[in-house]
Amino acid sequence: MGKMSRYIGWRILLMVPTLFGIMVLNFALTQMAPGGPVEQLLAEAAGSSGNEALARATDEGDVDAVPQAERPGLYRGAEQLDAQLIAEIEASFGFDKPPLERFVDMMWRYIQFDFGESFFRGGDVISLTLERLPVSITLGLWATLITYLVSIPLGVAKAVRDGSRFDFWTSTVIFAGYAVPSFVIAILLIVLFAGGTYFEWFPLRGLIGDGWQNWPWYQQVGSYLHHITLPVLAMVLGSFAFLTMLTKNSFIDQLSQHYVLMARAKGISERQVLYGHVFRNAMLIVIAGLPGALIGIFFTGVLMIEVIFSLDGLGLLAFDAALTRDYPLVFGALFLTTLLGLVLRLVSDLVYTLVDPRIDFEKLHV
Repeated sequence: MGKMSRYIGWRILLMVPTLFGIMVLNFALTQMAPGGPVEQLLAEAAGSSGNEALARATDEGDVDAVPQAERPGLYRGAEQLDAQLIAEIEASFGFDKPPLERFVDMMWRYIQFDFGESFFRGGDVISLTLERLPVSITLGLWATLITYLVSIPLGVAKAVRDGSRFDFWTSTVIFAGYAVPSFVIAILLIVLFAGGTYFEWFPLRGLIGDGWQNWPWYQQVGSYLHHITLPVLAMVLGSFAFLTMLTKNSFIDQLSQHYVLMARAKGISERQVLYGHVFRNAMLIVIAGLPGALIGIFFTGVLMIEVIFSLDGLGLLAFDAALTRDYPLVFGALFLTTLLGLVLRLVSDLVYTLVDPRIDFEKLHV
């Protein structure tokens, strides 16, 4: 227990520099990228009188500090604008401070889980995130459930028929699907079944049809299942290879154990050996891999699928925020997803160690 506590403490301590390094790198990259929120509002102001842009950008009165006359030249398209207007827009976004000061202030607030207000969406980051979270969760849970329901029986069948034609051809199909990114599979499914080029069996976007509020519950459920078929299928096809091979290898390892040989020598049927003895032990490793599977599905599968199918979840929210340079949403989502990913990694490692007592915490610590 002492070794486990030290290992957990060590991993938690490592989360701090990891999270900090990711935030530093992304913050530095955004400083070099053109087209920030200030430039966007300045471009809007340059195309109009600037009064509407100023009213949207500033919630507090005039800013006392007026920049130097050459300050407008720092922004593209701002040469014709008044320096006072630029100063007020900068102050409303917090860009009147040096980058280091802004980063330190941002991280201090994030440590307290204060993620501020969105620049352009008129709400705080936490509320906007929680509003979109159910869509991402439902997609991730459906994909995880179907992946396990398909991968476990397929992995067992491959283990029992190891080396057969069935094993060879299923492995070929599995790794072909694994090699193709989920967003490419999603585009292919749209072209085949939702784009009108070949078949138009499924809707192209959204999670439910228009006017669903007036439908009976069974029509709402049917519409929901109809809408999520292609997104979930794209996620499953791109993610079940690892779990299938993990199940297969786990069963093959258990089938070579002495207790299996003894059970067969006693005349126990192969089906009883497989499902009465081997299945329980082999499934421990598969179940232990659930946190890792969730990481892969939620952080690589859901994001692009939401963008492609126009699903109003966290992935689409983060994508739109990146396009509009809505930095509070971008960095808030990055901080939360990175922290959640690190925690799930720790949980995954701990579950593995609970399943397999042979894992040495001292070696893991090193």
